[in-house]
Amino acid sequence: MTSQYPRQRVYMSFQFRYGWHCQFLEQDLKMPLPRKLHFKSAEKVIELVARGGGLGNLESKQMLDRALEMGRGGVFLSLTPEQYAELLHT
Repeated sequence: MTSQYPRQRVYMSFQFRYGWHCQFLEQDLKMPLPRKLHFKSAEKVIELVARGGGLGNLESKQMLDRALEMGRGGVFLSLTPEQYAELLHT
């Protein structure tokens, strides 16, 4: 079911340190959100980015793949109000 409310833009940075560590910032790139996520596989990071609307075209997919190869990167996500609310809780 698609939400009728506007989506919230957030920035997700990720880095590989014995697993993938993901942190989130508000759109202004200044205010961190409290929730941090940790994944064992790059596939889970790709899945998260896809669910967050961060894979809009082939170029964005290629950029994500390159960042994962380098072991770090970031991407803007377009979250539903429900997804955004999940990031506000630790």
